[in-house]
Amino acid sequence: MSGLTVGDYLLWNWSLGGNHVALALVSGLSLLPLAGACLLLAVLTLTQALARLTRRPATPTASRGGTRVRRRLRPVRSARRGHHHGHGEPPPSTTPAGRSSSKLAA
Repeated sequence: MSGLTVGDYLLWNWSLGGNHVALALVSGLSLLPLAGACLLLAVLTLTQALARLTRRPATPTASRGGTRVRRRLRPVRSARRGHHHGHGEPPPSTTPAGRSSSKLAA
């Protein structure tokens, strides 16, 4: 984008010096939106770079409570395997398609 803006500026400057009025008008009119877009992209790029530099690490350390996270996940994992059942919940069905074995075939 910056190359296009610089190229348009050089074309505008050359066309003004060479008395190419129509070309100077077209390149001059497109120069302001190109410069604005180039400036906007530069600001967004700098903002993104600053955000990446100030981002906290994603992995928890043991001093920040990483063991607490593992303790919270253990009951969920054991419940999925069928080793732990909630209060008053029946064990999950072991028959195909989740049907109860107490049903009689018609």
